[in-house]
Amino acid sequence: MRYRFYYAGIRVRNLKRSRDFYTKALGMKVVNQGTMPHGGKYVQLVGPGSPMKLELNWYPPRSRFHTPYRKGEEMDHFAFVVADVRKAYRELLAKGATPAVPPEKSEGTEVYVKDPDGIWIELLQG
Repeated sequence: MRYRFYYAGIRVRNLKRSRDFYTKALGMKVVNQGTMPHGGKYVQLVGPGSPMKLELNWYPPRSRFHTPYRKGEEMDHFAFVVADVRKAYRELLAKGATPAVPPEKSEGTEVYVKDPDGIWIELLQG
């Protein structure tokens, strides 16, 4: 399986405040934004001269992705584009990842595993 690094996502407490900081202070541009099926909101940004995306994620308190903030836990997830998310999911589990959101519980075309430190890795069909 070929894995193409796509973006990094961070959890934010206030989406507008964070978006304003990254766009005004760092010169990043909004390239995509929307609402997730569970009610969370996201904004994807790119910086000058780089194709790498930063995704800001805000999750409502009722979401399964919302957890209390603890110092050092602001990193949310990394995303990789793969040819077959189900196959990649099984492959990564066999290589030491742990389940987060399996294909049968996914709300779309993405699934999630956790790395050995518990960082979520999103697998996107591409």
